[in-house]
Amino acid sequence: MTAPRIPVDVDETTGWWTVDSLPMILVPQHFLVNNHKAVEAALGVDAYRALLDPAGHRSAWHWCEHEAAHHGLAPEDTVRHYLKRLSQRGWGQFAITELDAAAGHARVRREHSVFVNQYGHDAGRKVDYMFCGWLEGAMEYAGTQLGWRQRVHASEVQCAAEGAPHCEFEVVPR
Repeated sequence: MTAPRIPVDVDETTGWWTVDSLPMILVPQHFLVNNHKAVEAALGVDAYRALLDPAGHRSAWHWCEHEAAHHGLAPEDTVRHYLKRLSQRGWGQFAITELDAAAGHARVRREHSVFVNQYGHDAGRKVDYMFCGWLEGAMEYAGTQLGWRQRVHASEVQCAAEGAPHCEFEVVPR
């Protein structure tokens, strides 16, 4: 089965890549994860996550807002599209197992994680926490489009880096 192609435009002057008119950067997995590990070592995982969550939330909200307008997507379809695009861009494969944006609830399965690939299946801790803020931002964007302003909380409930068969996230109302 051939993966669907994502059109990438490269500006001849700047060298910038864009997909659906959003600027992109292509970097190797090890580069990204080595930087991630360096910040964890310097700040500690809890402090790093405290920085990542709001930034990830803001970025996911912005992306969802842009893509919903660009493609004319309904709120839940925007969340599905977001996770599809993350899957197509090398972060690992995301699959929604439960989604009720009106209730602020979702469960997301993740396989082939870039972080698990680099940390290993025996890291002894959850390593995919970066995506919690992303899931919160996407779900809260969808919720506001459905008329609510509820905050949600995402947690990584299992991780393949702890020996689980896959990573899994849950999003619930705060």
